[in-house]
Amino acid sequence: MAPLPNDFSYGEWSAVYNVLSFGIAAMGSATVFFWLQLPNVTRSYRTALTITGIVTWIATYHYFRIFNSWVGAFEVQEYYGAYHVKVSGAPFNDAYRYVDWLLTVPLLLIELILVMKLPAGETASMGTKLGLASAVMVALGYPGEIQDDLTVRWVWWALAMIPFFYVVYSLLSGLGEATARQPESVVGLVSAARYLTAVSWLTYPFVYIIKNIGLAGPVATMYEQIGYSVADVVAKAVFGVLIWAIASEKSRLESEGKIYGEHANPTAQPKKRGLFGR
Repeated sequence: MAPLPNDFSYGEWSAVYNVLSFGIAAMGSATVFFWLQLPNVTRSYRTALTITGIVTWIATYHYFRIFNSWVGAFEVQEYYGAYHVKVSGAPFNDAYRYVDWLLTVPLLLIELILVMKLPAGETASMGTKLGLASAVMVALGYPGEIQDDLTVRWVWWALAMIPFFYVVYSLLSGLGEATARQPESVVGLVSAARYLTAVSWLTYPFVYIIKNIGLAGPVATMYEQIGYSVADVVAKAVFGVLIWAIASEKSRLESEGKIYGEHANPTAQPKKRGLFGR
């Protein structure tokens, strides 16, 4: 990790402080909500919702670590009615983000595939391919993140974009046919989850290259931390709410016998446009 610049203003420091605090609150409250909702969905979708809560729980833990590392890296003192910030000499360990992403990004994709309740073979295939591609993407991004050499940063950014584009293409196009097979009342929710993931993910490459396009020092660090944190909340907590909404609606359909599931009415006739209807 590169040393922090020593000319942070109190406003720049507190902006990062507040957004990291917001990340802890958003991820933590989302975790509680998702796990409290588990009894309200059928067994078919509890695994997906459990993973959703695991993702935000992992993020909550790492946001605590990032927040504490940020606070420890600075000394804030009051002089003549104004606050002044200087680095303490302790390192700011932003590698926690990459550890978090390495764990949570594959799980995000797997929870979407699970809640769609595709055939077992298709679930295993898509989950494996997208999970591995996303893990490779994160692993390729980290070496560039810790470099000050802009050329090296560009090289690692370009390498990470290869699996990135594969995953985004799969979300936007590869899962299109599977989405069309969903019950009519959840097609919109599944599409929203796919597009939300793709759009929120598009934020990360642009935040990554902030330091490559002329910004430097405290301003670049501030924008980087704010950008990553907002994108994380959208990609995990907001995305998780959509996963819960899909699971809740499909559970309702199962209980009414309109789609097949572990709790469906075995005597009910599925509609022609049901999940596995032909």
